[in-house]
Amino acid sequence: MRIVIQRVLEAKVTVEDNCIGSIKKGYLILLGVGKTDTKEIVDRYIDKIIKLRIFVDENGKTNLSLKDVQGEVLVVSQFTLYADCRRGNRPDFISAAGAEKANELYEYFLNCIKERLGKVQAGEFGADMKVSLVNDGPFTIVLDENLV
Repeated sequence: MRIVIQRVLEAKVTVEDNCIGSIKKGYLILLGVGKTDTKEIVDRYIDKIIKLRIFVDENGKTNLSLKDVQGEVLVVSQFTLYADCRRGNRPDFISAAGAEKANELYEYFLNCIKERLGKVQAGEFGADMKVSLVNDGPFTIVLDENLV
């Protein structure tokens, strides 16, 4: 699993000019599912995301979690996080999970994070989405199998 977390002041995702998800202060999460990912791996990522302290406290230190600031989450499926560009100029996505497995774990991720946070919006799996955001900081974190 590969996840990019962007701390945002606001973010939204549209499909065919229709806004299907938008948030204010919180995280825009780009989620890539790999061939070897499981529900147990998803659970570990969610636990890490919930506990991350990347919001600024009253002393200017990044010491507050998403829950501490009552933040929201927008999750967007993005298999391109598995792009392998080591050979040639055309990315290879051989390590990304197939659509059925990726959608299953994406939905599992959404359900689990909604249970724990409540304020969660989502993109549309497999759709041509347009994502816009106002990055806060900017502050961007990458989580992959080496970090969780």
